[in-house]
Amino acid sequence: MTELAVAGTESAGAPAQRTVSVSADARRGALRVALAQLDTVVGDLAGNVARLREAATAAHASGADLVIFPELALTGYPPEDLLLRPHFLRDTEAALDEFVRSLPDGLVALVGVPTFADDVYNSAVVATRGRVHARHHKVHLPNYGVFDERRYFRPGNGALLVELGEASVGVTVCEDIWVADGPHVEQAAAGADVIVNLSASPYHRGKGRDRERMLRQRAADLVAFVVFCNLVGGQDELVFDGHSLVCGPRGELLARAAQFEETVLVCDLDIAAARAQRLHDPRHRSLFPASAGAVRRVGLEHIERASRAKPPDDARGSRSDPYAGGPAVPIVSLLDESEEVYRALVVGLRDYVEKNRFERVVVGLSGGIDSALTAVVAVDALGSERVELVTMPSPYSSSGTRADARAIAERLGVELRTLAIEPAMQAFSAILREQFAGRPPDVTEENIQARIRGTLLMALSNKFGWLVLTTGNKSELSVGYATLYGDMAGGFAVLKDVFKTHVYQLARWRNEQAQRLGEVPPIPQSVIDRPPSAELRPGQRDDETLPPYELLDAILESYVERDLDAAALVRRGYPADIVERVLAMVDAAEYKRRQAPPGVRVSVRAFGRDRRVPITNRYRSGADRR
Repeated sequence: MTELAVAGTESAGAPAQRTVSVSADARRGALRVALAQLDTVVGDLAGNVARLREAATAAHASGADLVIFPELALTGYPPEDLLLRPHFLRDTEAALDEFVRSLPDGLVALVGVPTFADDVYNSAVVATRGRVHARHHKVHLPNYGVFDERRYFRPGNGALLVELGEASVGVTVCEDIWVADGPHVEQAAAGADVIVNLSASPYHRGKGRDRERMLRQRAADLVAFVVFCNLVGGQDELVFDGHSLVCGPRGELLARAAQFEETVLVCDLDIAAARAQRLHDPRHRSLFPASAGAVRRVGLEHIERASRAKPPDDARGSRSDPYAGGPAVPIVSLLDESEEVYRALVVGLRDYVEKNRFERVVVGLSGGIDSALTAVVAVDALGSERVELVTMPSPYSSSGTRADARAIAERLGVELRTLAIEPAMQAFSAILREQFAGRPPDVTEENIQARIRGTLLMALSNKFGWLVLTTGNKSELSVGYATLYGDMAGGFAVLKDVFKTHVYQLARWRNEQAQRLGEVPPIPQSVIDRPPSAELRPGQRDDETLPPYELLDAILESYVERDLDAAALVRRGYPADIVERVLAMVDAAEYKRRQAPPGVRVSVRAFGRDRRVPITNRYRSGADRR
């Protein structure tokens, strides 16, 4: 494990966790909080304890009073059916005890764990060295989209306030703060100065900005600090973007952690200033009337506060008043959409490979746009030394795609292996000649080519232990434009949730990044300019079988991600005949999607956990519903 660096310095080795300090001059009444934005591994209790201990040590060294960890940080999120195993829950409690015993003196920790009592709860534990003081059980359990928490947890009730010195800290878990009448309402009514939210909020395109707006509005309405600590990293198909935040009582942004990076963010909260602001804000009295006594209070006034370390010069602000019109220090900028999605793909792939302990990955490199982008993401995630590239030309492979495959491999610094498939095609043709007699060649022969390639890649995987990365995109998966046991064969689908038009956008963005750094773009322009083709027969083009991708993706996004029906799509101006054809293809391809490998989720609604449609299903979305 990489040693956690303290106060903005970086320890040797990469990738390193970082501690970034944000300070509004420490003074009487200030509470110093540390947000431990960590990438934990589901089920790795010992490894996660070590990671939490490392972050707690760094937080203590920075002079933090309170260190906050993400939701279910100790087990990793989501543990899914591990939560149905009593021995797992017992082992988790033992791991919590181990972590609590290791806490530095004077440091209060909020850590997410499952609690096994009369039932199983999703809890935030309040602890100091050797002692658990209280637990808040998550009240609002999401059961939509990728979430299935009511399968595993009983909802809690009530609200918790921790009296930490002069600060009154409300504890919430993820969905608790998304719900307008969540426990933060009672906590605010009871005088909470700070609302802390332990979160495992999965990424999708654009979510971070929406989430930040919501949290800032919560802070302004509550007239309290809102401290949001989010998980980071990949877990199967989910990616967590971090993007932890500290919002001030006016809804101003005081601190923002980087996206997709492990970080410990340290920030001083001026409790006295927050209380003064509340006295001048009459909304607080009307929005949050006096508490009816539903709030449970736990006093930790006796805890000796950690010795204050001076934040590094390059991280300290020059102002003493955090409400003088802006943040105390420059705030990490949000990534633009293309970089955000690209980083999600890199992190999702990297963590899937690392957490499942694969040494190498292998990509079938055709010279087309999908395999090119997959190869580039793989190299960015793992390094060229851990990526194998294999080209498998057929008699129908053009000279252009063959040359582009070689160029991509050269630009990535990866040796290109060549396995020509014509001999295997001839062997299959001979074996099947008698059975196929009298029938002209059709899609069957095309699919055989794809299956030969899938077999070769899986053979390399079996022999050398390489993880096969499939190269298909969301557009193809939506309409079934893919071959079972062929191009769908593999262990992880990097572009599974990326529409074809977005594949091109990401390829252009990655090339532009290379150019800005003075590097050769990894994807030749000819790959981007060439009309897409599977090259399974002479002169084949995707637009012979599918509508143009710009039109196709617009229809798919509306139907797959927003559930618009055929009539609604036609009213929006899409041609009725194309809408009917596309929706019929989507509806008919569910059986294929059920057999696709997992892949990185980057949209609001991906295939698999988000969208579950019966395979055996006679309902049709178009006009013809016979």
